[in-house]
Amino acid sequence: MTSAPAPAPAQDAPPRGRLRGVLGTSAGIAVAMGVMNVATYGFQMVSARLLGPTEYGAVASLMALLMVVAVAQLGLQATAARRVSTDPAAVHLIERDVLGVTYRAAWAVGALMLVLAPVVHRLLHLDSIWPALLVAAAAVPLTISGGQAGVLQGERRWLALSMLYLGIGVPRLVLGVLALLVVPSETSAMVGVALAMLAPAIVGWVALRPRAGSAARGTAPSADGAAPVRPGRRPVAREALAASLALLAFFLLSNVDIVLARNLLPRHQAGLYAAGLILTKAVLFLPQFVVVVAFPSMSTAHERRRALLRSLAAVLGIGAVSTLAAWLLAPVALVFVGGAEYADVQDELWLFAVLGTLLSMLQLLVYSVLARRGRRSQLLVWGGVLALVGLGATTASLPGLVAVVIAVDALLLLVLLGLSLHRLGADEPADPTQGQTQGQPHGQTQGQGTETD
Repeated sequence: MTSAPAPAPAQDAPPRGRLRGVLGTSAGIAVAMGVMNVATYGFQMVSARLLGPTEYGAVASLMALLMVVAVAQLGLQATAARRVSTDPAAVHLIERDVLGVTYRAAWAVGALMLVLAPVVHRLLHLDSIWPALLVAAAAVPLTISGGQAGVLQGERRWLALSMLYLGIGVPRLVLGVLALLVVPSETSAMVGVALAMLAPAIVGWVALRPRAGSAARGTAPSADGAAPVRPGRRPVAREALAASLALLAFFLLSNVDIVLARNLLPRHQAGLYAAGLILTKAVLFLPQFVVVVAFPSMSTAHERRRALLRSLAAVLGIGAVSTLAAWLLAPVALVFVGGAEYADVQDELWLFAVLGTLLSMLQLLVYSVLARRGRRSQLLVWGGVLALVGLGATTASLPGLVAVVIAVDALLLLVLLGLSLHRLGADEPADPTQGQTQGQPHGQTQGQGTETD
């Protein structure tokens, strides 16, 4: 006998005003993330112009490091979103445990980056240790915003989540540019970034604060009348750690090339490579809203395969258009990555767009693995990181490094896609109503356990 379906996730109240009306829908996530990405890479484009290739290479390396540090944030977000979307009746209990783990993780990540600051200073060849210390300061609010965003995402509270994403991008552009105008240096850039990271954490706190005192809200009983069972902080912490490790592999894969460039190429060429990566990261994050909206569906057994295929098609289409534009309009693309000072990289810009498309599709596949709590597929991503470091270390030119990175990412994409489709085909239930069967605990759906691919 199949139990009754779980109640639908909480939605934001119907907003007033046209702008809030747009942001309060799933399409609003696309708008908010588009603004976030434009603002984020607007900051990098302005930094490239104000600092020049040599010093901007250091800022690009620090921003890449901050993206790697953000794996804890994204791991917490994925864990919270998956748990809420699979058991919406226990949202208040899940929220309490997720936020408890989030605050502890934030201080742990900040402390770790503080200890590693001298290593970062030496590895990235920074002018002083201050930018590395500022990365440690930024890591705390950045991690906190991850758990907050996960609860909002799992409940499909798109308005609040949209505001949080806007808080990530817009303050970085405003404060970062102001800091660079005062003193154009890598330290000033990171001062602006660290201050800006407070904004999304404040937005998330405001969005969740009215719910904190209500023990009854979001804890509807299951179909048999039993109250939802509190998952506990240890399972949340273990799942968040596993998700963070998988995302760490992906972000190492997508960011280790700038570290290789800083250590293998002449400083001018490393700066050119960093400028090309502005386009790569723009193409990578342009369709990121697809991942955010699709992730709750990819966490549900009967929706996973269709959600993954549709999302991959959308990401591929966006990437193909971006690559074609970078090829046909290379002089215009050069303006966006830094201007005439970076003209030597103009002919390779379309290759950086190809790289961004591959990484965007890989990111979607990694989140698909997290949604079904896969384990073995994650090892493939770590293998890709090792292959990229090993093969990349043999190159000594910008075109050679780009070619190696594209080849490794393309091969990894094909292998991971084949395994994912095979696994999803085996797991997909014939009847969508079989998502929750007799004898399973409330909130435990088919395919929720660890895969064996």
